[in-house]
Amino acid sequence: MLRTLKDLFDNLSASLATPAGGQTRPEQEHTLQLATAVLLVEVMRAEPTMADSERDAVLRALRVKFALAEDELQRLLELAHDTARTAYDYQRFTGQMNEHFTQEQKVRVVEAMWQVAYADAHLDVHENHVISKVAGLLHVTHGEYIAAKMRAKEAALPS
Repeated sequence: MLRTLKDLFDNLSASLATPAGGQTRPEQEHTLQLATAVLLVEVMRAEPTMADSERDAVLRALRVKFALAEDELQRLLELAHDTARTAYDYQRFTGQMNEHFTQEQKVRVVEAMWQVAYADAHLDVHENHVISKVAGLLHVTHGEYIAAKMRAKEAALPS
């Protein structure tokens, strides 16, 4: 099964360009997983240094969103890094989400992006820009955007 999953993940980059109607249900699910992971990785990449706390926040968000084994999460994160390095825009990722995610699911993605940004206790202007851009592409309202930011900020405060 791991080999099959690895093969599927290896082909996901190409499937992002395929219209949704041409994908089977498992391929579609994996495409959405990759799209989500890439957007979370983009928040990490917005700063010159990537903190372990941000990487942990990405894994935590993916673990909550998708029921994947630890080795699958690691492979997804690795593939997301590779895909993010060559991505030239966010629309190919957000387009998939707009087609298949509910509004609430899209807001949760934005909130997870904020959690990654706040994970290192430093909010960089580039992180803010990436999240704002993605929220706009996901058609997240300003109120939903601010509420997601506030929830992530509160969760990041030390107990």
